[in-house]
Amino acid sequence: MLANLTPDVDLAARVFEALRARTHDGVGITREAYGPGERIAHEIVLAEAATLGLDIATDHMGNRFLTLPGADRAAPRVIVGSHLDSVTRGGNYDGAAGVVAGLAAVAGMARAGFTPGRDVTVMAIRAEEAGSWFPTSYPGSRGALGRLAPEELEVRRQDSGRTLAEHMAEEGFDPEAARAGRASLTRETVAAFVELHIEQGPVLDVEGIPVGIVTGIPGSRRLRAARVLGKYDHSGATPRKYRHDAAIALAELAYRLDEEWARLDAMGREMVCTFCVLATTEDAGFTKIPGEAEFQLDIRSVEMANCDALMAALHRMVPEIEARRGVRFELGAERGSQPGLLDAGVREGLAKAARDLGIMHKMMPSGGGHDAAAFAAAGIPAGMIFVRNQNGSHNPDEDMRMEDFAQAAAVLQRWMAEASS
Repeated sequence: MLANLTPDVDLAARVFEALRARTHDGVGITREAYGPGERIAHEIVLAEAATLGLDIATDHMGNRFLTLPGADRAAPRVIVGSHLDSVTRGGNYDGAAGVVAGLAAVAGMARAGFTPGRDVTVMAIRAEEAGSWFPTSYPGSRGALGRLAPEELEVRRQDSGRTLAEHMAEEGFDPEAARAGRASLTRETVAAFVELHIEQGPVLDVEGIPVGIVTGIPGSRRLRAARVLGKYDHSGATPRKYRHDAAIALAELAYRLDEEWARLDAMGREMVCTFCVLATTEDAGFTKIPGEAEFQLDIRSVEMANCDALMAALHRMVPEIEARRGVRFELGAERGSQPGLLDAGVREGLAKAARDLGIMHKMMPSGGGHDAAAFAAAGIPAGMIFVRNQNGSHNPDEDMRMEDFAQAAAVLQRWMAEASS
């Protein structure tokens, strides 16, 4: 029976086209978390699920569960899926590829007359791109797992200024259930979770490999609203020794932290460090010494100790720069997430599926954060599949090839069939 299973790639192409047509913003794709774009994407997916005759359910967070019933409906189920929201002016495949692959996989099972041994569920998750909308991590999946802290419901969406709770309620969901810690998914009811996602970097494309099996998801330490305070003075009339230049102080910090990253990298300590914002404020002008500068910092690694080492270096550097340059750093609140170390058994199951299908693949860590990390943190065996993608991610030029998607979806489907037996 396994030899007869193939994902429904025509269904996938149809859904991708509908998503693009209905959520294109004139430049790229925008599917706001708990907003109109995400709502439209869920409507498209639900329509396909209804056509397939899948069982459809929605939890208090607004996550959708699209289930192909198994022979033993009381057994812990297998879940695959990803998110349907996007960054502003992003691409069509980030997140959505995982949901569409799940639909294509269960459609192929139904077409072949395959009945899994237990329920297999495609999960369309809310608000994974929270970093672009709400300053918190994985609220949709963590809310489903009963692990969303009550205070996180009060974080405000960056475009509207309104809270996560307000946006959830407006979309018809139940923030009070999340506040009370309700869980729609538990370790007892979920056998495993696998997320298919486009690779967000160039590794698979450069190396000519269509599929990646992910070993781990990085944790992070982040500063979103840090600034340097110096003194505005006349750029022509103020000698160097009297300056309190916030921009130069910030530039020094960025350079020195990059040098420390290079040193740690040479030691084999894998991480990334990005000054996502590095700027003077609107009060800066051509004849002014900058009296204020602002920055956002994102440090990530699968090994949290690496993030800690680089952040410790920052805290050593800051007072030295303050003393030498006569400025003051205000780092603001720090946020972050813990690494998600993916399950060895699931990882091997995915690799075996790829080997059995003769599909070239690579074991590799993730660079970005994903909902699979929330499942791993909750003690549910979790894994990930990457699909080769051209032109990176979080931009309108994402260019996943359908032949690569088909191979990754086939790996996912084979794993689902074997894991549900």
